Amino acid sequence: MSHLSILTFKYNLAKLRFKPSRPAGRLLSARDRQQSDLMMYKPDEEEMAKVFDKIAGEPGRISRSDLQALLQRFDKADAVGEARRMVCAADSNKDGYMDLEEFMEVHRNGVQLGDIRRAFFVFDRDRDGRITAEEVMDVLRRLGDSCSLEDCRKMVKEIDRNHDGFVDMDDFMVMMTRPRKRM
Repeated sequence: MSHLSILTFKYNLAKLRFKPSRPAGRLLSARDRQQSDLMMYKPDEEEMAKVFDKIAGEPGRISRSDLQALLQRFDKADAVGEARRMVCAADSNKDGYMDLEEFMEVHRNGVQLGDIRRAFFVFDRDRDGRITAEEVMDVLRRLGDSCSLEDCRKMVKEIDRNHDGFVDMDDFMVMMTRPRKRM
C-alpha cells in the first residue's frame, strides 16, 4: 500500500455508499485498466472533507494515533510506522498533525488508478476477484460503521453491472471513476 492509499481508500468507501448518477458512457474494461496505474482521478472535495472528519479523532485534525488505529483495524503490519509516514508526508506546517487543508492538498492532483485497485483488494478479503455483501459489511464494521447485511446487499446490487451478485474489478472501476450524483 502506498503511504497515503488508506486515505484514498476512505474516499473510495464514501463513494460506495451512494447511488450512481447516470450510466457511465464508455465503461472501463480490463484492457483499459492495464494501460497505466499512473492515470489520475480527481476526488470530490466535499466527500474528502467527510472522510477527513471520519478519520479525525479530534475536530479539525488527524493525529498519528488516529491513523494508527485505522491501519490496525485493517491489520496493517507496521501501523505505527505507516501512520508516522502518512502524517509526515502531509504535515506541511510541521505541527505533528494533518489538518483539513493538508489532507486536501494530498489529494488535489487526484487519485491514482493503482490506489483504486488496492482499495478493491481491501474489500476483496478472500482475493477471489469479487466483493460480496459480507465483505462490504466486514470493511464497514472495521471502519466503525454499522450496516445491515441487507443494506450491504443493496450497495452491491447497485454496483453490480452483470447481475451476478458480486462486485468485480470492472464494476468497482466503473463505480470509482464516474461522477456521482449530488445529494
